[in-house]
Amino acid sequence: MNKLYFNVIYFSRLFFLFSFLTIHFFAEAQERCATIELLEQKFSANPALKLRFSARESRFQDMVRQRIASRKSSKTAELITVPVVFHIVMNNQSAVSDQQIMAQLDTINKDYAGLNAGSARIPSYFQSLFGQSGIQFCLAQRTPSDEPTTGIVRYNTSQTSFDFTNNFVKHPAMGGADAWDPNSYLNIWVCALDNETLGYATFPNDGAEDEQGVVIAYNSLPGGSATNFNAGKTLTHEIGHYFNLYHIWGDDRGACNGTDFVSDTPNQGNSTTTCRTGVVTDNCSPASPGIMYQNFMDYSPDNCLIMFTNEQVARMETAYATYRSLLSESRGCLPLDLKRKDASIRQITQPDQRLCANTFTPSVILRNRGSEILTSVTINVSIDNGSVTSYRWTGSLKSYGEVSVTLPSMTTTEGNHVLTVTSVNPNGGADEDTSNDTQSFDFIYYLPSIPPVSEGFEGTFPATAWDIVNPDGGQTWEKTNVAAKTGNGAARMRNFDYLSIGQKDYLRTPTVNISGVDSAFVSFQVAAATYTNSTNFSTSAWDTLQVLVSTDCGLSYTSIYKKWGPNLVTRTAATRIAFTPSAEEWRREELDISDFISQGNVLIAFQNINGNENDVYLDDINIRTVTVNPNLKEAGFLVTPNPTSGEISVQFYPHPTGLRSIQIYNISGQEVALLTLPEGEVDTNIFNFNLQNYAAGMYIVKAVFDDKTLTKKIVKY
Repeated sequence: MNKLYFNVIYFSRLFFLFSFLTIHFFAEAQERCATIELLEQKFSANPALKLRFSARESRFQDMVRQRIASRKSSKTAELITVPVVFHIVMNNQSAVSDQQIMAQLDTINKDYAGLNAGSARIPSYFQSLFGQSGIQFCLAQRTPSDEPTTGIVRYNTSQTSFDFTNNFVKHPAMGGADAWDPNSYLNIWVCALDNETLGYATFPNDGAEDEQGVVIAYNSLPGGSATNFNAGKTLTHEIGHYFNLYHIWGDDRGACNGTDFVSDTPNQGNSTTTCRTGVVTDNCSPASPGIMYQNFMDYSPDNCLIMFTNEQVARMETAYATYRSLLSESRGCLPLDLKRKDASIRQITQPDQRLCANTFTPSVILRNRGSEILTSVTINVSIDNGSVTSYRWTGSLKSYGEVSVTLPSMTTTEGNHVLTVTSVNPNGGADEDTSNDTQSFDFIYYLPSIPPVSEGFEGTFPATAWDIVNPDGGQTWEKTNVAAKTGNGAARMRNFDYLSIGQKDYLRTPTVNISGVDSAFVSFQVAAATYTNSTNFSTSAWDTLQVLVSTDCGLSYTSIYKKWGPNLVTRTAATRIAFTPSAEEWRREELDISDFISQGNVLIAFQNINGNENDVYLDDINIRTVTVNPNLKEAGFLVTPNPTSGEISVQFYPHPTGLRSIQIYNISGQEVALLTLPEGEVDTNIFNFNLQNYAAGMYIVKAVFDDKTLTKKIVKY
């Protein structure tokens, strides 16, 4: 939009835009595209995401300006080909033909290259703005697991239609279909959509990775039944959002304050709903050349949508380079070279990452990637590239079939290890593709530690016998030297720039033997902050820290500590940059794990659940046990040492309840020491006194409770 330039105005208007969207989207008539409404729904659930979008947009504009200034274009320099998979999720598969998908692919390729027939109809006053992108699309030739595919995958569903507000179409449990690796494919779901919605898309980094992509209504495909919207332009429009384009009218419903963050699209009051001709003006562009109703990011009927602008292209190509660049590493467009003999180890399923016994039984998924039926293969197994154990599998496995294979038991020693499994000699011959034969898996085995176990994160990370569980392979616990409670190091979880809401990452201690003690405790220092205001209790996604105890080597856990948001933070003010705690912004926590003593060996896990708020730090983790003096256990009240040279310890077992004071008198009845305790439960069972400055002789120690008084005589020499 011409009225806006790249300056601080963007910030204020972006906040206005998103606030305005909340008010207006639900009051207006049915939207052709639900992308912005879905984005606002995500902002409502995660206010931190909304704030980050605002801050990110300013930085992104700088990159767009640099691209424009350099005259860099993928059209002439770096042609981009994006692998596409169409997930057809329908209860009537005949409603969508392969020919329609091919026509749709042809449409988006021509639209993005600026080669569609309609481009000849661009008015003279907009021709200088006509943008041609170097982004092209191909149907995937291989699946994420390297099976052949046409790029058109059909899923029968019992769902008659889907609603954009819940994204069920992207989840098999709800009748939908899983995304293929979103870093390697543009996922396009084709389905029946509720409420006449024609499509919606995800912006870069707007939430869950497994929901990235585009959804379109099946009747918007070329030749579909959506009158005026059945020439395939809905997908062109939605892919624009996928590459960070906004609606051309700025979604402000005629206020002329919204923006699409593009300076060469005219300011426009509202969406266009009919095919227009000639110069069309409105309240935001009242003079010629008027509004650009021909733009793919408008709502004009398909036959009237014919162009992107130069700066829209620059914005999309910058978004690709900044947020979607992993697509360039995808092999999805490359057809498979199917070999005759090709066995592979797809996955090592056993052992677990941590062993609590030195003997284990490996298990793997064997896959036939060759054209021959696989009837035999040799599987070699080794630990740390040591001696090899061979196992000969026999059976009948069709091409691209898989089978779980249990291998002979193995024995290991204490330490960190690597298990390597390799398949060789499929059907008695040479494997024609050895690149997929081998898988390796890291695991650890250590005997239980004897407490105390302390870790201040000053050395190797993770420390010996510690490990990290990172299910999504994304950001996880790391060592940092930017802050610490003591020393120079701490453990940090970077939630600030971790967009995968709800991901769980575990930092796990060694297995510790706490059997045969009287009590056991876990203590640690924590520091945390939030991106949004921590007093905003309506926020549904907070960073959460849990402390979990496992008595079965990590197979199951019991939660003993769980804090989030305002209860977790050590800095109350909202922090809009990555949090670095000061020395005063730490809190010590101590947890009683005495209930687990009878279980013997315990594993403590510090679990971070990401809410994309701000960073969480841990330091000075300590697992300790307490064993009570047998004499104290028997007597319940003990003063030691006796006799004493001056210092004494007054001890109680169990923890004293109703204790009001401890008084010490000399033999003449003179009070020499008094400790008065507040009402309520005391936080210790040991009280220390020093009689060094008093004369030698007999002394009487009195413990005064609500309902009794206990006395002990001691001798000072």
